[in-house]
Amino acid sequence: MHPDLEKLVDAGRLQPAIAERLDQVAPGKFLLHNAWGAGKVIAWDLPAKKLTIDFEHQRGQQMDLQFAIQKTLPLADDDFRSKKVENIEHLRELAQNDPVALVVFLLESHEGSMTVDAMEKELSGSVVEEAAFKKWWDATKRALRDSKRVIVPARRTEQLNLRNADLTPAKALIGDFEESRDLKSMSKALEAIVADLSLFKAEVDSLRPVLTVVDDAAKKGTRMQLGLTLELLSLRDELIGSMDALVMGDDSLRLANLLLAEEARLGEELGSLSTARQRAIYEVFPEAFGERWVDALLNIFDSVGTRGVAEIARIIDDKGKSKELSEHLRGSLARRSLGPDPLIWIVRERRGVASDVFSPEIGAAILNLLETDHLSDGPRKTTRLQSLLSDDKGLLADIVAEMGVTEARNFARRLLECPVFADLDRKSLMARIIKAKPETGELVSGDRNRREEPLVVSWASLERKQAEMDDLLRNRIPQNTKDIAIARSYGDLRENFEYKSAKDMQKVLMRRKTELQRELDRARGTDFKGADPSAVNIGTIVTLKSEEGEDAQFTVLGAWDSDPEKHIVSYLSEAGAALFHKKVGDRVEIRDHETDLMKAWNIASIAPYVS
Repeated sequence: MHPDLEKLVDAGRLQPAIAERLDQVAPGKFLLHNAWGAGKVIAWDLPAKKLTIDFEHQRGQQMDLQFAIQKTLPLADDDFRSKKVENIEHLRELAQNDPVALVVFLLESHEGSMTVDAMEKELSGSVVEEAAFKKWWDATKRALRDSKRVIVPARRTEQLNLRNADLTPAKALIGDFEESRDLKSMSKALEAIVADLSLFKAEVDSLRPVLTVVDDAAKKGTRMQLGLTLELLSLRDELIGSMDALVMGDDSLRLANLLLAEEARLGEELGSLSTARQRAIYEVFPEAFGERWVDALLNIFDSVGTRGVAEIARIIDDKGKSKELSEHLRGSLARRSLGPDPLIWIVRERRGVASDVFSPEIGAAILNLLETDHLSDGPRKTTRLQSLLSDDKGLLADIVAEMGVTEARNFARRLLECPVFADLDRKSLMARIIKAKPETGELVSGDRNRREEPLVVSWASLERKQAEMDDLLRNRIPQNTKDIAIARSYGDLRENFEYKSAKDMQKVLMRRKTELQRELDRARGTDFKGADPSAVNIGTIVTLKSEEGEDAQFTVLGAWDSDPEKHIVSYLSEAGAALFHKKVGDRVEIRDHETDLMKAWNIASIAPYVS
């Protein structure tokens, strides 16, 4: 006890219990304040009831004695925080020379556990320079894992935990596994064991109970936590495959059997797993699904996220099945059913394994997804796809490189009208297209109306377009204006879903009005009489014959007359453009939209269309 307090107790002027509490804030003692942190009492004035305290960042702080007793906690002399106040240079030396000892010391002063965020707050800027902390911590994490003294979490918000120093590294890892209470923590503990199997060469028997626990947990977790169960079984299989002395039990749950039984749920469950774990599970698909393993992988291709897409594509390519992948992607592109993650993969691999899939259709698919996502409710799903379109400087040039002038203009026009992009972004993207296809420059130069070619259309399709325009002007736009006014009356436009939805619809309607007006201005109606049948022209019926003896017939009509079920194609469509101006005996290639493959035909006859 401090001599000043002993005198007061001996004189009967101070009760021993109070003296013991006062001794905790006596000169030379350390204490902890919630706001100011750790501090050391330098002096006190008992008659005036004042303390002088050197805090870490505030020296010579005066504090009322009663306030100090109420608002501070005592710290031991050997506490980490006490050392920060009195001997921070020693801690800085530890950070440089023995970072593991530093972290262990810190955890010992926090009852063996603290989050990574809390640890950074304690060290960064004081013990470790703030600018160098990230690099220091990355190196320290590796050293901590190697030392087995500390359990290092995967996330910053989770706990660093100090292990019992008396345990061997192998027993420490087994202890971590035994303490896990759910599939997630169990998988992490098992992953740590698999990463350090060399520790178990002399302790293989300690792993056998682990296999039993894993099997029991997997059987219970299949229904509610399928993804974590698959991860756990994959780690178990890796463990058994690396240790000859370990054998899977006859009644153990097999990963391949689980994949087959839960095929319908795999896509949504596997996407959250790490890249390495996904790949390990995909490698089991041939065993699980036999000859249809490629189809099983392609069925989940669009739902496993960017990491899963890349791993599935790599496995299929490694096993010589890239043709099946390409056919799947081309078919999905033709049906406009490809999601953002496969599109991102195709774009990134357009000069690699996806080179035979990358085509002008990618541009239309990207814009279609962006527009659909923009108008849908809920969180956006295409943010990364939109960023890729902006960040990849050569993407748009590659998309329009194989386009004809008309197709490039149509694509550029659609991009100009896409509501997803801000004005500056739209101009930047258009500049890239114009650089690759100068003919599209008229869309932003003011010469569009003068140089655009007229559209040849049937009278019936022209009437349909005019009726749509009339409905827009008379009904849909006025109703939308009323909807906006009603939604505005609800107040707080920042959180007003009805207002945002109505304004989004306004953009769609006004964009459609602009499109219709431009199309109607260009339209030239016709009944297709007098078409020249010496070559394929607008208003002709073309009979085709394949090398296999198959027959097909197409009617080439106006820009808005396409009807695939009746084999009527627009002269602006891909098939129409391939046939246009060809003569009897000429060879043409037309895409089969069921297989998405090009097929060769010979023109057998050309006849005029009669309406």
